[in-house]
Amino acid sequence: MAEAEFARPIVTVDIVLLTLHEGKLCVALLQRPAEPFAGVPALIGGYVHTDEDPDAEAVARRILRSKAGLEGIFFEQLRTFASARRDPRDWSVSIAYFALVPRGALEGSASLLELRPVEAAGKLPFDHNEIVDAALERLRGKGAYSTIPARLLPAVFTMSELQAVYETVMGERLDPSAFRRKINDLDLLEVVEGEKRQTERARRPTTLYRLKTPIAVFDRRL
Repeated sequence: MAEAEFARPIVTVDIVLLTLHEGKLCVALLQRPAEPFAGVPALIGGYVHTDEDPDAEAVARRILRSKAGLEGIFFEQLRTFASARRDPRDWSVSIAYFALVPRGALEGSASLLELRPVEAAGKLPFDHNEIVDAALERLRGKGAYSTIPARLLPAVFTMSELQAVYETVMGERLDPSAFRRKINDLDLLEVVEGEKRQTERARRPTTLYRLKTPIAVFDRRL
């Protein structure tokens, strides 16, 4: 059989879109509009458009923009999931990404997206549970030595909010004094001059911070 006669596999991009909701790390799901699994919540995804998408990253950007109304957020390629069994229609390839977004950025698409805790996402179609598990493992692995978890926060945040994000992502409690000392030693943040925020727990207005660089990597665990 000539090479041109071989059937081409289905090629899609699927995105594990993660955010914080009610104190939990959640994955954003979207109901599938067509079979297979019509009406079932699934990862945000779509087909590769070979006539307009120059590469897989462009596919991910287009899907995030068109299906979740998101632009300019952090996302990273996870891995490729490919087999003859993952899609009942045919041999299928999915280039998977994970993305992080502050909860407030989802307000415009909140009516379309369903947020479920990553560790209680339920039975998802295709191999989407496996993709979610891989994204959580990647985030927790990189969260131990980078500022990637901070992308779940708005651009400006308090030290307590930053610590809470790391605790949620890593699934463990962190000593506040040790956390603050480590963050200061690593020189990852800068104070937002002229701005403070009054919080319920603090007697005085709280100092606000932002990251010095979009993503920073360090050598030691927090």
